[in-house]
Amino acid sequence: MNLPKDTKPILWGAVIGAALCIGLGFTWGGWVTGGTARKDASVAAHNATVVALAPYCAERFRAQSDSATRLAELAKASTWERSTVVEKGGFAMMPGSTSSDSDLARACVELLMAPATPKA
Repeated sequence: MNLPKDTKPILWGAVIGAALCIGLGFTWGGWVTGGTARKDASVAAHNATVVALAPYCAERFRAQSDSATRLAELAKASTWERSTVVEKGGFAMMPGSTSSDSDLARACVELLMAPATPKA
């Protein structure tokens, strides 16, 4: 079988074009593998859960009988120790989990330490 003489340059052009397309797609085009997509979705779901549960955590912390004392204790603690105080109190537990979540504790501390805004 005889191929036309322009077949070799056309095939090389197709191979180089495909390689460039793949290279540009994964670098600038935003393409990702299935594993990366699953990891990103898992991180997004965890972050959404933290955002949803942080107000509940802060409200539970403020609902303690000695909340004024606990808030003062929390304010006196260093910035690095505040989330540990919330975790030790058991307020940073994700539903169904047996251990505290440090991301939830940090978000809870941010809400607790935020200046109170007057209600309209």
